[in-house]
Amino acid sequence: MKVVVTGAEGFLGWHTRVRLHALSPDWTVVGVGRSNWASLTTHLEGADAVIHIAGINRATDAEVSQGNVALAEELVAATRTAGIDPVVAYANSTQAGNGTPYGLGKQAAADVMRAAYGERFTDVVLPNLFGEHGRPGYNSFVATFAHDAVAGKRPAQLADRPIRLLHAQAAAQVLLDAIESPGGRVEPAGVETTVAQVWNTFERYATTYLTTGDIPSFTGAGGDDLMDASFGRDLFNTLRAAAWPGSSPISLVPRADDRGRLVETVRCHGAGGQTFVSTTKPGVTRGEHFHLRKIERFAVVAGEAEIALRRTLTDEVVAFQVSGDEPVAIDMPTMWTHNITATGSGVVTTLFWTNELFDPDHPDTYWEKVRG
Repeated sequence: MKVVVTGAEGFLGWHTRVRLHALSPDWTVVGVGRSNWASLTTHLEGADAVIHIAGINRATDAEVSQGNVALAEELVAATRTAGIDPVVAYANSTQAGNGTPYGLGKQAAADVMRAAYGERFTDVVLPNLFGEHGRPGYNSFVATFAHDAVAGKRPAQLADRPIRLLHAQAAAQVLLDAIESPGGRVEPAGVETTVAQVWNTFERYATTYLTTGDIPSFTGAGGDDLMDASFGRDLFNTLRAAAWPGSSPISLVPRADDRGRLVETVRCHGAGGQTFVSTTKPGVTRGEHFHLRKIERFAVVAGEAEIALRRTLTDEVVAFQVSGDEPVAIDMPTMWTHNITATGSGVVTTLFWTNELFDPDHPDTYWEKVRG
């Protein structure tokens, strides 16, 4: 299958392309954004499906309302010129039809595509989105809160209200489901929370994780309970992305006496997860994979190694030289492919920890090299 993702350079576009890359590696995925929109027709040639995420939400009222309709009309015209009749999943918004310029434009864009594609069109009505690598002051208040918590800043004003949030990877999955089973209107529920609860959670996470390196509880503390641990984990991964790479390495303090040495590598305030140890021979590389949800920590306790990471679908690489003589922990951010290479003359001993037990039916491990 060939899938074209519009808005590919944006927040949800990147998350969607990463999920397609992980779950459907045999599909051809073509990203179209502002930089190559002029070649839309060419990119659409031979496409079986389109995930239409491109939109305008920062402009004058007229540009917002008319621009979203224009994008839909341009997509319809381009598919006709390319000679294809694809299934189309549209990333719509709960604001559609609410009377604002943005809401009117999003609803009108849906009407244009529904008329063009009929039963092959799915209107995916998304609530407020959050997740890793959102732009503060642009994508959502959640991204802004995450960066503020990392910087140690409190919001000048905290106008609390109920809000429904959906992680970007969950939204991407709904869009993928829509191109495989098209038609009608889909409205994922998301999680009911409040603005204040999100901030309180980030503040607690930052205090625990950025100060000590401890893994916080995802189910809440001090009356700040979240609905479930998966939502708490997603918020934690959002905070970790905002802090990366400045949050690494995490210093580990060895305690030694005449009996030997002790190093605390992982302290969890919630579920224990899974810990394992490996040895790596000189010159050998382990890893070369990424995760969509899983938290993973590497701690070299003997030998010398390089831990390298690359943000998926980009050339952005971060590398750390580590040694068991001065042990540190490196936490793997979600959607960054990572590896560890023994660089010294001796064997490397590494402790690995993940926040969940390994499930061979749902391993959340996707193979991809960091370099080459």
